[in-house]
Amino acid sequence: MPRFQIHHITEYNYTAMVRDSANQVILFPVKDEYQEVLKHELLISGEPHVDIHKDYFGNDVGSFMRAEPHKRLMIDCKMAVITKSRPLPLDNFAIEDQWEHLRQIRCQVPYIDFLKVDHFDGIEEMRNYVNSINSSLLTPLQTSLDLTKYVYENFLYIKGITTVETTLTEIWSLKAGVCQDFAHILSALLRTLKIPARYVSGYICPNKNGMRGEGATHAWVEAYIPFYGWLGFDPTNNCLVQDLHVRLAVGRSFSDCSPVKGTYKGISDHKLEVGVSVSYENGQMSSESPSFVTLQQASSAEKAQTNSWRKHMEIMQQQQQQQQQQQEQQLQQ
Repeated sequence: MPRFQIHHITEYNYTAMVRDSANQVILFPVKDEYQEVLKHELLISGEPHVDIHKDYFGNDVGSFMRAEPHKRLMIDCKMAVITKSRPLPLDNFAIEDQWEHLRQIRCQVPYIDFLKVDHFDGIEEMRNYVNSINSSLLTPLQTSLDLTKYVYENFLYIKGITTVETTLTEIWSLKAGVCQDFAHILSALLRTLKIPARYVSGYICPNKNGMRGEGATHAWVEAYIPFYGWLGFDPTNNCLVQDLHVRLAVGRSFSDCSPVKGTYKGISDHKLEVGVSVSYENGQMSSESPSFVTLQQASSAEKAQTNSWRKHMEIMQQQQQQQQQQQEQQLQQ
């Protein structure tokens, strides 16, 4: 049972005074038989009162308002968590019985929200791929493992090419991204096959072999396995989720699980930086400090310059124009 220390800092710096900053935080680790929370400290600049409630998905959500004028807002969260391995499904039920069970629960409240596939430009291509899978020969568990492997092998892990606002259309076209993008694609694939799938936010913790996304915020997918329940699949690392993952929240997508989001009154330009450290050492706490990454520059001009998807589309357009010019020159000759 590994014991982890997690330090998550979110810092907003504004170019001028702002006020009435209303925020929501989902920075409360799940508490259940597989995850024990030993310590949880939430410090916010200005020391506003934090109201905590359960949202629609059962996540603990904190809400606060900082009304007085300020140029900086920092949300500092420290956690100590013990994770435990869970027994894996035996997968010994008849294949047709498992798929029939999934058909029977399609309209039930706990699952219906996790079966809807949002429309995007590549959905027909995705459906064609999913339809090529002979599910009559595979159990839902085997299918989920195969789809996890498909995302891992066919999408490049590239930091900085996407943002939290990147759409499924963009991810499917780029065939690249980071953990949240991999999770969104896997969710869509599973839901297309009528396997309930929910987005999970949290952290992945260090191990001696190293994993993509370790020591930072992370995302993966939980699929509903018949006669077992929700089981985690990490397409970023092509593995089942066990005691190296710390769960924060579940939802339909990132927007339901965002660790911090909010609004304020004042000038629009700001800089958002997030620092995360996740560590353990033979059961003893580590004192590693978070390393900050700038996630957002709110100036519209800066966004236009740093939007990786826009750059990708510009390059594609330039290539098409060059090909068209070459074809015209060949015809003239």
